[in-house]
Amino acid sequence: MTQEEIRLSESGARRKHWKRWGPYLSERAWGTVREDYSPYGNAWEYFSHDQARSRAYRWNEDGLAGISDRRQMICFALALWNEHDPILKERIFGLTGNEGNHGEDVKEHYFYLDSTPTHSYMKYLYKYPQAEFPYTKLVDENRRRGKNQPEFELLDTGVFDDNRYFDVFVEYAKAEVEDILIKITVANRGPETANLRLLPAAWFRNTWSWESSSRRPELHQARTAPDPVIELNHAQAGNRWLHCEGSPELLFTENETNVRRLFGVENHTPYVKDGINDYIVHGATEAVNPEHTGTKAAAHYKLTVGAGETIVVRLRLADSDFKGKNAFAGFDKTFALRRKEADEFYTTIIPQDLSADAQNVMRQGFAGMLWSKQFYHYVIKDWLQGDPGNPPPPQERRDGRNHEWTHLYNADVISMPDKWEYPWYAAWDLAFHCIPLALVDSDFAKEQLTLMLREWYMHPNGQIPAYEWAFGDVNPPVHAWAAWRVYKIDKKRKGKGDRAFLQRVFHKLMLNFTWWVNRKDAEGMNIFQGGFLGLDNIGVFDRSAPLPTGGYIEQSDGTSWMAMYTLNLLAIAMELAKEEPAYEDVASKFWEHFVYIAHAMSHRGHDGMGLWNEEDGFFYDVLKLPDGSHFPMKIRSMVGLIPLFAAETLEPEVLDRLPDFKRRLEWFIDNRPDLTENLACMRTEGMAERRLLSIANQDQLRSLLKYMLDEREFLSPYGIRALSQFHRNNPYTLRVNGNEHRVDYEPGESSTGLFGGNSNWRGPIWFPTNYLLVESLQKFHHYLGDDFKVEFPTGSGKMMNLWEVAGELSRRMTSIFLQDERGRRPVFGNLEKFQADPHWRDLVLFHEYFHGDSGAGVGASHQTGWTGVVTKLMQQSGESSKRKKPEQAVATIAAD
Repeated sequence: MTQEEIRLSESGARRKHWKRWGPYLSERAWGTVREDYSPYGNAWEYFSHDQARSRAYRWNEDGLAGISDRRQMICFALALWNEHDPILKERIFGLTGNEGNHGEDVKEHYFYLDSTPTHSYMKYLYKYPQAEFPYTKLVDENRRRGKNQPEFELLDTGVFDDNRYFDVFVEYAKAEVEDILIKITVANRGPETANLRLLPAAWFRNTWSWESSSRRPELHQARTAPDPVIELNHAQAGNRWLHCEGSPELLFTENETNVRRLFGVENHTPYVKDGINDYIVHGATEAVNPEHTGTKAAAHYKLTVGAGETIVVRLRLADSDFKGKNAFAGFDKTFALRRKEADEFYTTIIPQDLSADAQNVMRQGFAGMLWSKQFYHYVIKDWLQGDPGNPPPPQERRDGRNHEWTHLYNADVISMPDKWEYPWYAAWDLAFHCIPLALVDSDFAKEQLTLMLREWYMHPNGQIPAYEWAFGDVNPPVHAWAAWRVYKIDKKRKGKGDRAFLQRVFHKLMLNFTWWVNRKDAEGMNIFQGGFLGLDNIGVFDRSAPLPTGGYIEQSDGTSWMAMYTLNLLAIAMELAKEEPAYEDVASKFWEHFVYIAHAMSHRGHDGMGLWNEEDGFFYDVLKLPDGSHFPMKIRSMVGLIPLFAAETLEPEVLDRLPDFKRRLEWFIDNRPDLTENLACMRTEGMAERRLLSIANQDQLRSLLKYMLDEREFLSPYGIRALSQFHRNNPYTLRVNGNEHRVDYEPGESSTGLFGGNSNWRGPIWFPTNYLLVESLQKFHHYLGDDFKVEFPTGSGKMMNLWEVAGELSRRMTSIFLQDERGRRPVFGNLEKFQADPHWRDLVLFHEYFHGDSGAGVGASHQTGWTGVVTKLMQQSGESSKRKKPEQAVATIAAD
């Protein structure tokens, strides 16, 4: 075992709490639902970026390159000032959804460069302009632009011209569980000497203003020599000391709201949250406490950095005051050791036959996953009712957002989609996060999946919370799929499956499955109406709102997700039945559920209207009108490919070990041909005598793949588009009540405002659905073998089996991040700074989605979350034309 694996083992056994400290600060706590106490849910306006420096947060803290303990009692982060900005740079800036022409959007350049799963070593980079940060220009120009224009970015403002900026690297290395070494490296990339104020800061999350039982903590100056030391005393978190090398000035204030600045009311203390800001930026000496005590403090370093020069500042946050000892003895040696141990750990994860470029992409992919952990705190009951000693929330919110989720009590470290743009968990995003997380820390992945099913998360009715803007929205039911995949990845790495985990999630997921069946099958016909299902604007209507036509949509994707869900639960039940035969009965139940759903996809009830369109050879949503009439909405989108996700193979040896299940399977096939005749044949044995459970039979599979693998339709050089290119020249239109509703091919940013307008499913490439398509092709190959071949691309005359197709799709997706023969990365698009500058070109961002034609990154720029599955694809399929042999492929699918 590597040293990092030993630490993971110690953490898992609770012998040493290596994960107690980590990157658990948010990149943004302002503009969130948690902090919104407005009458009508105006989260972005109620608590703005401008207020954030002056206003204490109720629920959780944010900071630049920050860390905290896992309860976020004690926080540490960086503040910067270039002597030109109107405010200290204490947090990442961006536009709210109402300010950006494509929704909320971060306007900074920062990068997660490295992290081990226990955060024993971490590295972060922030690029800070030396000229005044163009806050107003970014807001004004983006507000001026329409939705058909590109976003105005920080690079467009010219503040990085002539390389007049600082690279600020922040590294952490744990000498022990409660002993964290901090190294800040400032490099002047510009042509002239420039000044920088560096202010590493420590503070306490404000609990005393909201919780009457919470004792007010205190930090104070412990001593000034040989190096200044800040002592932190917290009743719950214990005592810590921040050792600051050199001779910085120590500044103290309180983490309290400046009500005078914000609301025109006199402060009850002269020292408030923005006191250090006012002292540094405005020279207000009275803004900091001369007694050197408070609840927020910073060490003030005045740096003059020559052109091309690098300056290093060292600190140590520890549970020891090192009185009489040198706190920085052995500092560099420990740092070097932790970096070496991180390299050794990733050697066991990242294939060494990958190029150095591909290994770098994987390493940064894992870093983004691990840096995107956040302490997420939100207690709905308290949020609705208000806190003692504070003004009551407005009456309107008692019937407003999330009022039906009063059981929800969140106070945990959770994997975020993007700690700035989506600083709240999203259930179906999290499922995909857990795949790459399982490669490096399967215990954390399992904890995350289990957490969403706990009684203080899952609704008493069985619904899994979606996301904080609307916990009652419906995400695709992929939790069972993720649990099954994580179980197999964990089993492969450790040699033994965690059956206790599998049982725990299985029983809770049965409650969620029942919620789906009871709530989202309007007519009891096994056709589901899940709502928007996370695909935002993919349809002609907002699918989570009442339709302008009346009636409802019978969803190809909603129904297919449920068919996939039944197969995932079936697979889990069969695994559990290997040792506990009682699960055979449950497995039979889910198999029958699958058959009914799959049958309904092709033949719905007595009217014969299914979701499969024989004329086109494609699955479509069906619009059901109030008068009982209905028709397919012929949009060639991912909605019609999602039926491919509902596929599972049954191994003959497993069937032989489960005789009761096998007998029921055979009986059902023999006696209910009316339900099985339109499905993939479940009696015909495929490769190695396997059985196939699938919505799509071989003819339907060929028809769907003909569309999917056509470069004039879905197939992009970088993966599968969410909407066919066919609609570029053939938009889908539907007139209702005199209004035209329309779907065009839009490969980049969204031109509509649906769901905030920051996501687009009308043409770009999305990694979660692409990942599932790759996995589905592997499953079909597992059954059909090498003899089943299709054209790739359609019309090329080049025939491939489905394993080869899956490999080619994987490599198209991973090529988004890799340098091509010209040394350019598609993800960077036409950003020449990123493409050519040696200080930018190897800094990879894992965006929310990608341009359907160019592969350029679009949407949230740091959503390593589900885009992090690229690490699994690279591990599995590599980067070259060389592929794993079919026998290796079988082992891969079976094992992980």
